[in-house]
Order: sequence, then structure tokens, then C-alpha cells
Amino acid sequence: MSSDPFAELKNRQREMWASFAPTAMFTTPVAAHLVKFAGITAGQSVLDVGTGTGVVAITAARSGARVTALDLTPELLEQARENARIARHEGIVWTVGDAEQLPYPDASFDVVVSQFGHMFAPRPQLAVAEMRRVLKPRGHIAFATWPPEHLVGRMFAFVGSHSPPPPEGAAPPSLWGNPVVVADRLAKHFDLPFFERGTMAIPALSVAHLRVFMEHSVGPIQKLVERLTNEPAKLDAIRAEFEELVTPYYVDNIVHQSYLLTRAQAR
Repeated sequence: MSSDPFAELKNRQREMWASFAPTAMFTTPVAAHLVKFAGITAGQSVLDVGTGTGVVAITAARSGARVTALDLTPELLEQARENARIARHEGIVWTVGDAEQLPYPDASFDVVVSQFGHMFAPRPQLAVAEMRRVLKPRGHIAFATWPPEHLVGRMFAFVGSHSPPPPEGAAPPSLWGNPVVVADRLAKHFDLPFFERGTMAIPALSVAHLRVFMEHSVGPIQKLVERLTNEPAKLDAIRAEFEELVTPYYVDNIVHQSYLLTRAQAR
């Protein structure tokens, strides 16, 4: 039996994100933004935490970096390997693993990055300490997260309001999108962070089209719909609430999702 009090939560996360691959295509421009913001250059050793289908890892490898990538979900790593094969970057090292217990020696990497990945670790300080541990002296981290006040952060709150509560002590992932919280979490191990913002664009013929797509490819929403399969009236009401939430962000057949980039150097 695992001694990790969040083992069950992580098992659910591992299963929940297995269907994410179709959504990852929309994160590829964000990956380019993150790699540029991180200042990744040829010859650097880079770790991508929560790599998913490998969009950041492969983008970094195209810059000439030596890349290692980790994710909880084996199904996503299978897609990542295939993406790397197509992109002709098969030298990336793929690892099934946990952001709170990175399976690498101390001082292994010049840069640690994460795109919407490490933010789901239930204990932020443990994830931060692990990322710092595997960094070389004066190495740096860079990551993309979702601000709580914008669309995806509000989606987290929407799903949470209609779902069983998380285990006691698990931090909400959207807090990683608050610069004040981020600076506080990094303060023990890193210099003052730099921030930058961007917007991820998702094309959709209608808000309902986006909802249907997300019900099949975004784990938390997919699970919410599955739980309400036998309650059609409640499911209809929740679908209407979701569409109302998204509507202000839907302009010219594009859903606009704001994100936050953070970069900080290790002490």
C-alpha cells in the first residue's frame, strides 16, 4: 500500500487525463511561447514535468536541447513518443512519474518547464522543492498556468462546484495562476519571478461545439458528464451553465483562454 496520502487522487488523475490528446493540439502555440520565454537553447538539459503528449518537450528538442519528459499518464506518453517519432526527435527520454517525487538525481537539469502540468500536484511546496532539487546551481524553472479569474480557472471552479470535494489538503490548481501566490510558493528556493501573459485560441463553430468536444477530451468535464448520465435534467442544466460561462470568451469563432507564464532562477 502506498504511503502517499494522495495516492488515490493521483490514480484518478492518471485515468482522467488519458483522453486529453485531442486537446493537446491547441496547446502547441503555447508550448512555443513557453520554450521561448524559458530561454531554452541548444545543448541545455531540460526536464518537462507533466509533458502530456510532449508538445513542450518536442518544441524544446527542436531548439537543440537534451530533453527528458515525465507524466503520470502512460497513454499520453504513448502519444508523445509517436509525436516525437513523426517530428524526428526520438532522443527524448520519456518517463512515467510524479511531479511530487521526480525520479532523477539532484542537479540534473539546466531548465525545468511545465505547461499546465505541475499545477495539478496536490502539494505545491513539494512539487516546487522537487523541481528545485533536480535543477543545477543557478538553473531556472518556467511554467504556464491558468489564472483563476479567467476562463479555464473559472471552469475549474465550475467543475468543483458540481463534484465531490477533493481530499483534504489538496491545493486548487488554479492558484498557480495567481502571481502573488506563485511568488510566495517560489520564495524559499528561487529569486523573484518574472511573469508574462498570453492567450490560447480554440476554434469552435459554436459554444455548444466546444462543450461537446470538451466532454470527450477534457478529463474533469468528461467525468462530470459521466456522473450525471442517469440524471438528464440535471445534466441539461449543467450543460447550459457551462455554455453561459464560456459565452463571454467566444468571439469570431474563437474561444479565448488567457494563461500566465512564470520564470524564476534557482538560488
